[in-house]
Amino acid sequence: MLITSAATAVTLAALRQRQRGRTIAFGVIAVIFVYTTVANVVERPSGVKIAGCFIGGIILVSVLSRLMRAYELRVDHVELDPAATRMIDERAGRRIRLIAHEPDGRDEAEYHAKLAQTMADNDFPDDSDVIFVEVEVTDPSDFETELLVRGGVADGRFPLLSLASSSVPTALAALLLEIRDRSRRRPHIYFEWSEGGPARNVLRYLAFGDGAIASVTREILRRQEPDPHRRPHVHAG
Repeated sequence: MLITSAATAVTLAALRQRQRGRTIAFGVIAVIFVYTTVANVVERPSGVKIAGCFIGGIILVSVLSRLMRAYELRVDHVELDPAATRMIDERAGRRIRLIAHEPDGRDEAEYHAKLAQTMADNDFPDDSDVIFVEVEVTDPSDFETELLVRGGVADGRFPLLSLASSSVPTALAALLLEIRDRSRRRPHIYFEWSEGGPARNVLRYLAFGDGAIASVTREILRRQEPDPHRRPHVHAG
């Protein structure tokens, strides 16, 4: 049962990473172990009960651990590359506005539409200090201590900060605190509310690191910075 679970897990992981060769290889191994498991269950059913209790205990401990770490920052150091450093320093004397963006086609129309929607939802007058932020989600089970932020320009016009993290809210909260400390100003970040119910979004966050982004980011910031007058602003529209 344990080896079958492991074989299935690595098959799904390879499929998610779009590694075709590994998906096929691990899939064949998983099928073999599934067959072996079924044959053993038919012959000795008591074994599956013991294995089931063992697996259930592991899942329970994992879920409890995930719940306890859900609102931890988990980032000890944020490193800005030269382009990101320059982008933040240029805006140090002005209001810094970040737009959290989940990229799709990464074309000009997409960024224009996101900017227009954010400005309309939050009623701010111009886009002079707007920076898009994009987070690539890595393995949600990773426990990271360092975050690398890269600066760039999206579609030749829009300032962009990009980073990779196991958790979108954690990465954004760490970035906001770094910008505040560096610029001595409280940055603003703008979100679009996630579709679906709150319970579903929280479960998505716990499982995949990308649900309930606005509310979880705000809660992480609240726990890291008790003083509301020093806490970065979080907007959701």
